[in-house]
Amino acid sequence: MILAMPRPLAPPVFDAAAAYPQVAAARDALAAGDWPAMRTLVDAQDAHGRTVLVGEVGDTADAETFLRKALAEQPDDPVAAAMLGAHLIRAGWRIRTAQRAQDVSREQFAQFFEHLRRAEQILIEATARHPEDAAAWTQRVTSARGLQLGQAEARRRYDRLAARHPHHLPAQSSLLQQFCPKWSGTWEKAHDFTRECTAAAPAGAPNAVLIVEVHLEQAFDHGTLSAARAFLRGQQVRAAIHDAAQRSIWHREFRHGWGWVRVRSTFALAFCLMEEWTSAAQQFAALGDLGDESMFGYFGDAVAQFQRFRDKAYAKGGQP
Repeated sequence: MILAMPRPLAPPVFDAAAAYPQVAAARDALAAGDWPAMRTLVDAQDAHGRTVLVGEVGDTADAETFLRKALAEQPDDPVAAAMLGAHLIRAGWRIRTAQRAQDVSREQFAQFFEHLRRAEQILIEATARHPEDAAAWTQRVTSARGLQLGQAEARRRYDRLAARHPHHLPAQSSLLQQFCPKWSGTWEKAHDFTRECTAAAPAGAPNAVLIVEVHLEQAFDHGTLSAARAFLRGQQVRAAIHDAAQRSIWHREFRHGWGWVRVRSTFALAFCLMEEWTSAAQQFAALGDLGDESMFGYFGDAVAQFQRFRDKAYAKGGQP
C-alpha cells in the first residue's frame, strides 16, 4: 500500500493584518492620509486593540510626516501622540538593533537615545492630558527601558496604566523585559511579576503567556539549545507552563481576541522545546496559516524556524 504524503505546508503568515483586519484598515487609512478614518477605527477598539494599532502604525517607516501633521492639527489627540511616540521609539530601536549592549556602537546608542527622548516629550504630555490612555502609557514603559531610567520608574509607569487597565498584556510584556537580567533585572523579580499578573487575570485570559515568556527567556539565557531544552523539561518549569496553559489556551474561556496569535505561537514554541509534540501540534493547528515571530527569532530566521518546529510537531504529534 502506498501511503499519501502529507500536504506541504505554506510558510506561516506573520503579518498582523492577516489575523486582525483592523490592522489592514489602519494601513489603508495611513496610505490615504485619512486621519478621521484612523481615529474612528482606533476608537472602536478596546485598550489592547488600541495599543496594537498604535504599534502597527507607529512601526511603519514612512508614517512620521502623516503623524506629525495629525498631531499638529490636533495637539490634544492622544492617538496621534501615542502613534508618533511609538514611531520614534521603533525607529530608534531599529538603529540600536536587538544586539546586547556590548555589541551596539556609541553612535548607535546616541541616535537611539535621541529618538527616545523625542518620543518621551510627546508621550509625557499625552499621558498628562489623558492619564487613562493605555497605548501611550505602554509606549512610556518601553521608552523607560530604552532610556535606562531604572526598574522603579518603569514600574511606576506601568502602575499608572494598571490603575485603569489592570490586565493590559502589551504593557506587562514590555515591563517583563525590564525585569529580566539582560536589562539589569533578576530572574526572581521577573518570575514574581509574571505570577502576579497571571494570578490577577480572569480565567481564560491570555496573560498567563507571561509565565511561558519568562521561562523561555531564562532557558535561552543558558546559551545553548540543548541547555535550554533541558531547563524547560525540568519538573517545576514543566508544571508552571502546564498551569499557564490551563489558565489560558486550554481554558474553555480562552478567545481569539487581540494578541491570540502571539500567545499560541509562544506556547507552541515552548511545547516543542519540551518535546511535548502533541500539545505543540495542537497549537500550530489552531493557528492555521498564521504565526507570530514571538521568540522563534532567537534561533535565526523566525519564519524558517517556525516552519521547522511546526513540521517536526506535526510529524511527531500528528498532522491535522
